[in-house]
Amino acid sequence: MAIETTPIENLTPGAHRILEVASRLFYQQGIHSVGVDTIAAEAEVTKPILYKNFGNKDGLVAAYLTQRHHSWWPTLERAVSTADSPRALAFFDVYMTDAQTVTRGCAYLNAAAELNEDHPAYPIIHEHKHAICQRLRDLIEEDCPQIPDAQRTAEHLFLLLEGAFAHHRIYGGELLAEAREIAEGILRS
Repeated sequence: MAIETTPIENLTPGAHRILEVASRLFYQQGIHSVGVDTIAAEAEVTKPILYKNFGNKDGLVAAYLTQRHHSWWPTLERAVSTADSPRALAFFDVYMTDAQTVTRGCAYLNAAAELNEDHPAYPIIHEHKHAICQRLRDLIEEDCPQIPDAQRTAEHLFLLLEGAFAHHRIYGGELLAEAREIAEGILRS
């Protein structure tokens, strides 16, 4: 499954407000703790408008995660496009930049902790993380032909990257910098 593009440009102003408010609240307070009544009230729309645009709360959660992916991915690709080889290290740089401003960790890991695997938004979480790992693999194949198993190396770098980011609030930014250093050693060996 590829993360489909949400037709954000086709949303009404009310739907934009709903998505903006829901995104902020879901990230700050958690998906389960935020109800549609709160979202509708803060977005200054009625619940029927919310339901008309997103179907239900599950549809809104899916739109939140999809929109987050589509707003973050270009940032990653810009960093990759200007990075020196091995470009897979740009992922660590982007995550280090993100770590300076995020307050509650990774939105996708947070959502995965709250949602059951049968939730309609769960495939979006899976696909976002899968896309990161696959992009790492592609870059390793292109920039590091000396590495015999690009997929396995990408999986190792993915674990380093995600683990360091998941723990950065506990251990600080040094952990991400150390993970980048380890990754560089792997890619240049």
